Amino acid sequence: MDYKYLIVEDYDEGAIVRITLNRPSARNAQNRGLLEELGHAFEAAEKDDKVRVVILAGAGPVFSSGHDLGSAEQQAEINPGPGQLESARTNGGTRQGVEKLALQEWHYFFQNTLRWRNLRKITLAQVHGKVFSAGLMLMWCCDLIIAAEDTIFCDVVGTRLGMCGMEYFAHPWEFGPRKTKELMLTSDAIDVEDAYRLGMVSKVYPKDQLGEKTLAFARRVAAVPTMAALMIKESVNQSVDNMGFYNALQASFTLHQLNHAHWSDLHGGSEAGGYPCATDADGAVDWRAPPPIRMARKDS
Repeated sequence: MDYKYLIVEDYDEGAIVRITLNRPSARNAQNRGLLEELGHAFEAAEKDDKVRVVILAGAGPVFSSGHDLGSAEQQAEINPGPGQLESARTNGGTRQGVEKLALQEWHYFFQNTLRWRNLRKITLAQVHGKVFSAGLMLMWCCDLIIAAEDTIFCDVVGTRLGMCGMEYFAHPWEFGPRKTKELMLTSDAIDVEDAYRLGMVSKVYPKDQLGEKTLAFARRVAAVPTMAALMIKESVNQSVDNMGFYNALQASFTLHQLNHAHWSDLHGGSEAGGYPCATDADGAVDWRAPPPIRMARKDS
């Protein structure tokens, strides 16, 4: 398949595949077309018995800035017209209001991320620059995270959109409960050293060596017998699920939709899908003109 928003490369006679988000002018913001292509690329790698490891990377200055909140491409893909994608006319796309939003987000923000988390291959996220909001979701669904020294991690939707995090709410499992509350209530960021200390990031490399070093690390993982690698992944994933991860995701998705419904009610029934709420009494800032990101420091 010829991809518009991705670059797909294979190494070592197909044992390793690198999928690169290739929308650098939009900071790899996730429009519907990109997410559909990513699902196709992940599933193609999963089907191919030669593939042992899949790397997910991003082109340009950042890994991913999160969801596309309204570019011309995104609007053409989801609204009626010649550029509308079939996925915008199905899976709830013809419903109205909160029902439409809930169904569309369940399919294209929540279930797709959960599906990629359970991919029958070992996956590595190769991240750099800023990883914001829905960028965290793409990173967290991978088995291991390899980061450049300049990487920072942040979810800004609490203060900028008045939302309780992302649809795939893995935050407490990745940041820890209290750190999640702090980061969500402030939109402060953590750097790669903090992410490494949390155990969220496995390796940290200079930015100019990130691709090469990630590939070398992938080769170590690819040397593990495929059955052993899959059972290691499944043992860990099932253990976390038995600790409540899967049920927590389901519950948090419902709360996310309640949060959308709140804004929809305040705005006269709008779908509440990513507009600024600076005019609301709650005081959330306008996401189009936000204050600078601050680092979460213990003394400031």
